[in-house]
Amino acid sequence: MAENNKKASIIVFSGDMDKLMAAFSIATSAAASGMEVIMFFTFWGLRAIKKNTRTGKGILGKLFGFLYGGDISKAAPSKYNFGGIGRWMFKKMMKAKRIPSLEELRKMAIEMGVKLYGCQMSMAVMEIQKDTLMDEVDSCVGASFFIAQAKESEISLFI
Repeated sequence: MAENNKKASIIVFSGDMDKLMAAFSIATSAAASGMEVIMFFTFWGLRAIKKNTRTGKGILGKLFGFLYGGDISKAAPSKYNFGGIGRWMFKKMMKAKRIPSLEELRKMAIEMGVKLYGCQMSMAVMEIQKDTLMDEVDSCVGASFFIAQAKESEISLFI
């Protein structure tokens, strides 16, 4: 556990670029302040910890994997995406302001000891296999695991 015995628990439900930026910014800030941080990725948020590979075994799972496919680099802003131009614009503006990219923020979080967990139920529904997640994912767990962590936390967020 962190030095000051404080914990932050974050549910990441969204796969939108801006919301993932917020989640990783808060996670790295909390870790930098000495807190233990866990992030629980569910449904659309799983994009943030997924490899850039297709998912799905059945017809519907494969179709879903194709339609939603991609990894964190494919995350689009929740508003003003304009068919991908919005993502390009945001990345260009962030680089000009020397703001870390989403990929860099995630890497920083991992290096700072933030624990990443995938939601077993969401993965089952969406036919996302454990081997399609990043190697840095600590485990795939149920909601009860997150509840237990949140009960011990000073901060619990839903993003």
